[in-house]
Amino acid sequence: MIMNESRTGQQTKSMNSYLAPLVQQIAPSGIRKFFDLVGENKDIITLGVGEPDFVTPWHMREACVYSLERGMTSYTSNAGMPELREEISRYLEDSFQIKYDPKDEIIVTVGGSEAIDLALRALITPGDEILIPEPCYVSYSPITSIGGGIPVGIETFAENDFKLTAEALEASITPRSKVLILCYPSNPTGATMTYEDWLPIAEVVEKHDLIVISDEIYAELTYNQQHVSFAAVPGMMDRTILVSGFSKAFAMTGWRIGYTCGHPDLISAMLKIHQYTVMCAPVMAQVAALEGLRNGMEEKDRMVDSYNQRRRLVVQGLRDIGLECHEPQGAFYAFPSITSTGLSSEEFSQRLLVEGKVAAVPGTAFGLGGEGFIRCSYATSVAQLTEALDRIGRFVAKLKG
Repeated sequence: MIMNESRTGQQTKSMNSYLAPLVQQIAPSGIRKFFDLVGENKDIITLGVGEPDFVTPWHMREACVYSLERGMTSYTSNAGMPELREEISRYLEDSFQIKYDPKDEIIVTVGGSEAIDLALRALITPGDEILIPEPCYVSYSPITSIGGGIPVGIETFAENDFKLTAEALEASITPRSKVLILCYPSNPTGATMTYEDWLPIAEVVEKHDLIVISDEIYAELTYNQQHVSFAAVPGMMDRTILVSGFSKAFAMTGWRIGYTCGHPDLISAMLKIHQYTVMCAPVMAQVAALEGLRNGMEEKDRMVDSYNQRRRLVVQGLRDIGLECHEPQGAFYAFPSITSTGLSSEEFSQRLLVEGKVAAVPGTAFGLGGEGFIRCSYATSVAQLTEALDRIGRFVAKLKG
């Protein structure tokens, strides 16, 4: 064993030999690793982490506080408070025309991330291939590997607005393909899919007998079109595990409250894992989420309107700087091309951080198709975005000059 000097001056052996090889092989998150460089530098404007700059609406926080004052500090049902599941069911039917039975088709989870993990662990037999359109949320591939699956990236392209096509999906399928993970509206590209876009995808899914995990955490954040859930496509509801939550639309990232919906057989299997690993989502967060669904729609809509204003500002600002940028139709990210600068995504992001004092995420953090792009979150104030665009403009002009 390698011996390391501890802070107390004593010798201690390395513990790496006890770790599972799979865990040692997984790289740290490209986002978190990059933003460790930001540190405590207050001069840097961060366009990195996908977190609203709004705080959770007051009446939702007040509902949480009142629940504590009433002594609501116990476990709930493993699947979540019945009244919250009922409200989720009503909300999905009213908003997206999909109907789930709150008794056996919905689980309240510790954020959408837990729901994705539950779904993959419930579905994967070691060696199964999990199809993942990329660029994508950084967690899908590592969680797949931890569960014993084999992540298979499917590259999407800016010239097609980063939409998944049936042809690309078909070309990636093998006899070991089992699950397709979808995330539209997309993190990091802001891409969306229409009903017409979904129809050929659904045909391929049915042809190859795939199960779909549809991460719709940004469903409420669309700008020129209504979100269409993959579960709403004819024949796809039983094949789809829907994942969503309250973090983005209701500014509740730190509350860690989400939900998942699907066929009773799939939800029952996921619930077994959930009850042994988590037990239940925090009751205080469930109370706040319930208040949001019942009385928080106006605040949600105001936040979306603000994001739309910022979206237009950032996309036009990046184009004026000379960086090509497809128009995101959802989420709160712009994904501009930086190929005109001659730098790689990593080089551009690092130099922008050091020289321009703006933090953005290199596109390579998001998998296939990410090279040549950076991700800029516009979930921050207009003043910060305006200053960030000025700094990026000066940085790019210096590069090209």
